[in-house]
Amino acid sequence: MTAPFIGGCACGGVRYEVTAEPAFAVNCHCKDCQRATGGQMATLAAVPKSAFRLTEGSTKSFGYIGDSGKPLQRHFCADCGSRLFSNVEAMPDMVFVSAGSMDDASWLKPQMHIYASSAQPWATIPPDAKVFPKMPA
Repeated sequence: MTAPFIGGCACGGVRYEVTAEPAFAVNCHCKDCQRATGGQMATLAAVPKSAFRLTEGSTKSFGYIGDSGKPLQRHFCADCGSRLFSNVEAMPDMVFVSAGSMDDASWLKPQMHIYASSAQPWATIPPDAKVFPKMPA
């Protein structure tokens, strides 16, 4: 994959650009990601905050306290509801971009499955995947 990459919401009201390669990508099976996606997990790319910018529109956010005891903000389009990215205070220099919001996520290769202890029994986790019951240190 070559940076930059772009993405946005389903209605086109919010667009973003990322000018750096992701530091890592994960499949997250936490209950919040299951609720937010309506599926078994969320696929997220962690990118440097300095390389992420909104190019069009603005987001609405929902905040809560994560396992770290620190706040998280999940950003989405206020018009169509598309999940776009998250800010995690435990990792303040990163933005977690939702793979589903990328214009082309075919290049993305998640390196691990996190919060596997919350995975649904029918979730698909490859046998050779790096799997962590919670968030790795």
